[in-house]
Amino acid sequence: MKTQLIMPQEVEVFYVIPALRREMAVAMKASGKKQKDIAKLLCVEESTISQYLNNKRAAKMNLNDKIKRDVADSVKKIQNKVDLIVETQKLLALAKNENALCEIHRAIVKLPESCDDCIVKLK
Repeated sequence: MKTQLIMPQEVEVFYVIPALRREMAVAMKASGKKQKDIAKLLCVEESTISQYLNNKRAAKMNLNDKIKRDVADSVKKIQNKVDLIVETQKLLALAKNENALCEIHRAIVKLPESCDDCIVKLK
């Protein structure tokens, strides 16, 4: 666990977005898409998709069942880059509302147990 300050935005970029992409890749693969097609839709390299599917990247970040269900719904809507951005933003908002961002933040940085200031004060 790190003792330095890590901003919630950094948690989103380095932990939440990769975890969401991983879940997207898994859902797309389960729907029958090929790795190269998944990579194209998610705007990442094929090797990144391989790492997601083989639990070598973003595997330690667990998302709750609600988020996973919403990811499964979102991937059905992704046909291009704009769809990807829109759906990713929806999922990031859900991660905040479901306190997944806070849970991940607590897992990597020592925060007070009652810390929810950044979420509460932003509303």
